[in-house]
Amino acid sequence: MSVLGRRAQLSIYLGYAFLWALPVIGFAGAAASTSPNYQLIETALGGNGTVNSQSTNYQASQSGALIGVGTSTGTNYQAQTGHETTNDPALSFAILTAAPSFGSFSPTSTTTTTSQFEVSDYTSYGYVVQISGTPPTNSYGFQIHALSANSAPTIGTDQFGINLVANTNPISFGANPSLGQFGAGGAAATNYNTANSYRFVSGDVIATGSQSSGLTIYTISYIVNVADITPGGQYTSVQNIICTGTY
Repeated sequence: MSVLGRRAQLSIYLGYAFLWALPVIGFAGAAASTSPNYQLIETALGGNGTVNSQSTNYQASQSGALIGVGTSTGTNYQAQTGHETTNDPALSFAILTAAPSFGSFSPTSTTTTTSQFEVSDYTSYGYVVQISGTPPTNSYGFQIHALSANSAPTIGTDQFGINLVANTNPISFGANPSLGQFGAGGAAATNYNTANSYRFVSGDVIATGSQSSGLTIYTISYIVNVADITPGGQYTSVQNIICTGTY
């Protein structure tokens, strides 16, 4: 005899696989610039000092009056002007929250929770973030229905879904992606970028970033609805978040 109940508890365990590959870029050095009146031994003249180097025939402004900063990009390269930085491209990923928990489910209200992860991208290429895993499943193998099409929460119906934006239904919760520092930031992907609309399809791309998008913090908003006859027990869902460089 199966046990039927109105209350169940879900803990979501977030794991991640971080896969990326980037081409190796070589750099060639140039010979020192010289003339009958001066020679540049250093590789750059910067604006960090307070003294102007000068002579009858040249002047190097180090007081900050002449500073060039900005980004130049093309299909296969990227140049950042300003202070000296490493020439190695960098793409990193981290989960910021412990395993989120819904607490107890109820057939009379939608249950919510959130988790966060971040992607830091300073490369000439972009990235995609995918999610894979199972919907909430109890110890008897019963799974709460994963929303394969974008849907609003419906109380009293088995539902499990996510998005990556700020929502007002069923309550105000979640957040839009926090835009990158020193970059344009990443974005929630199609099917996961609409407020109050939820979906969960294992393998879907949930976020994307363009070249040198900087640091972006993403918030995953989860919803669960259950029916009167949803089997009781403790429900768990293992979610894997995969960040892959694109080029």
